[in-house]
Amino acid sequence: WSKVKGTEAAKTIEPSEDYILPFGKGNIVLSPENDVKTGNSIAIITYGMGVHWALKAAKQFVNQIEIVDVRTLFPLDENLIFETVKKHGRCLVVTEEAVSPSFAQSLAGKIQEHCFQWLDAPVRTLGAENVPAVPLNENLERAMLPNTDKVALAISRLLHY
Repeated sequence: WSKVKGTEAAKTIEPSEDYILPFGKGNIVLSPENDVKTGNSIAIITYGMGVHWALKAAKQFVNQIEIVDVRTLFPLDENLIFETVKKHGRCLVVTEEAVSPSFAQSLAGKIQEHCFQWLDAPVRTLGAENVPAVPLNENLERAMLPNTDKVALAISRLLHY
């Protein structure tokens, strides 16, 4: 990602060699500064570059977005995910991969199943276009992959559902 314009903020300093990623523990990377009413906010559940895109898009929706970086897919921090979604009533799952079939689509189904009575809108997924390979042309790659603008549009649509 370091060569793609606009992704410089996704770079991080390599942790020390004794750093251990806590398996099965998600991380809230952004949370509203004050309590929000259900329907006025969204939980974004994501990982990888999705975290970067969600953070940049959230700048357009001040105090309306909570972002959970799941960090590990197995084990998965289901308690954190479900509690965050219940708090907001709306959920967007963002992935780098094509949505169908994918882990993100499976996760969206799991969220829908366990949080249905708290949801004000269907759980939405956003991922790459379903094409056979990542194009080598920068313009086509930009069209294929999710980005900040696509995440912001998905957020806006969910807020106005």
